[in-house]
Amino acid sequence: MTSWPPRAVIRRSAGLRTMESTLVRCGLGPVAGVDEAGRGACAGPLVVAACILDPKPHPSLARLDDSKRLTEKTREELYPIIRRRAVAWSVVIVPAAEIDVIGVHVANIEGMRRAVMRLSVAPGYVLTDGFRVPGLPAPSLPVIGGDAAAACIAAASVLAKVTRDRIMVDLDGELPGYSFAVHKGYSTPAHMTALRDLGPSREHRLRYANVAALLGDDPGHGRFGSDEADAG
Repeated sequence: MTSWPPRAVIRRSAGLRTMESTLVRCGLGPVAGVDEAGRGACAGPLVVAACILDPKPHPSLARLDDSKRLTEKTREELYPIIRRRAVAWSVVIVPAAEIDVIGVHVANIEGMRRAVMRLSVAPGYVLTDGFRVPGLPAPSLPVIGGDAAAACIAAASVLAKVTRDRIMVDLDGELPGYSFAVHKGYSTPAHMTALRDLGPSREHRLRYANVAALLGDDPGHGRFGSDEADAG
């Protein structure tokens, strides 16, 4: 008779695969990782990705790491490999207008739910980067710094980051003057200067404090919720 919860030794030598391999050995696979890109930006969409990797590591994914630690070139090289080697993957795009309506934290949680639900293979367990996500179709665990601790979260991080960066490059052509291709919607000095000179575009998140201030609105009251007051 198998005891519950199942027990397994966590092998540090597994590196980014430690958590996933342990869960799989406990009979809780396949394991999905979920991560987002663009939460702290004040313009552009929030992009959330979910990914299930094969339990057996593949040499082509040896460079996999937290997307923020990787160069843009490496992320672009890994992006098609992850899509090809993954057991299942999905990407959800939450537009700026929806973020303004429901708030960035709710948008993040809802995006994670949608990404997991859209996987073509049902996960047995879900690892999320940093946030507890209620309402998932499988048991889950929030992992602080998960994109540097679990390969499936790192893979989701790359999918989300590359997808969002490409969107921001396209928006730079549609909305010239803001240099979205350079700062990707984050609050750099150059972006803030353009925002003051041009005013908010359709892709700016009006609930964010720095954008709201230009409109003469208080981000801590009314439709400008306090959850975004410090996010930009």
